[in-house]
Amino acid sequence: MQMNTPPRSTIRLTRRGRAALIAAGAVVAATAVAVPLLSVGGGGGAAERPTSLVIPEGWRSGQVYEAVDKALALPAGSTRKSLSKAELTLPEDAEGNPEGYLFPATYPLRESSTPESLLAVMVETANKKFNGGQVTAGAQRNAMNVYQAVTIASIIQAEAATEEDMGRVARVIFNRLERGMPLQMDSTINYALNRSTLNTTVDDTKIDSPYNSYRRMGLPPTPIANPGEAAMRAAVNPTQGDWLYFVTVKPGDTRFTANYQEHLRNVAEFNRNRRTASPGSGSSSPSTATAPATG
Repeated sequence: MQMNTPPRSTIRLTRRGRAALIAAGAVVAATAVAVPLLSVGGGGGAAERPTSLVIPEGWRSGQVYEAVDKALALPAGSTRKSLSKAELTLPEDAEGNPEGYLFPATYPLRESSTPESLLAVMVETANKKFNGGQVTAGAQRNAMNVYQAVTIASIIQAEAATEEDMGRVARVIFNRLERGMPLQMDSTINYALNRSTLNTTVDDTKIDSPYNSYRRMGLPPTPIANPGEAAMRAAVNPTQGDWLYFVTVKPGDTRFTANYQEHLRNVAEFNRNRRTASPGSGSSSPSTATAPATG
């Protein structure tokens, strides 16, 4: 897709409600709980210091800060407070916010480890992964800078259920960008409300937040999570297709389409499945299913 390169503030990446693009795996924390955060050496007691810290893909910065506090046995909030003295090497667009650049990986914990040193190595790892080579070339090919690509990758990470779906979600984003359509992804609202859920209501879509991509055009002001390499690859090399909508009808069954009526049928099936799974829960799913997502 060839476009003139717009400034970050004018790029148009938004979506029309859950009916336009339903989160395909938006529960970031839910995918992380199965991953061990701390590893300890063998043979030690309960008080033995952990030897490594695992940061899963898709974690938000707040989750990372809490994990570092726990790993270093620090009072809650210590890592967040250390940001001002961490001297992190971040893009200018980030304005000092490391969201998106706390790279998911396993990091060794040493006696000398501090919040500042751990955050610094996460950002350094992200810069090595994101700058140069295929990522930079791919971002330029898609008329973005790297920070925009990281922001898109963070949405992909939150929305896509599988690595295969990541490329398709990326293509939906770019197709909507190209058409000037709103993005309106549930994952951005979840970020604004500091939660992880698939139950987005009409009231949720009305919140006053720069992360409310139901009401605001363009990318959110920062990434909404810390993406891994697969999501970054998808962000700069989206799968070819004409899709404008997607919905995860049930686990393992995410359907992409360019046809709004077909999408509404998929959404109806999604609602039926949710009612069956949770009797009496009502339908807070695709909140604008009756309104075409035309931007």
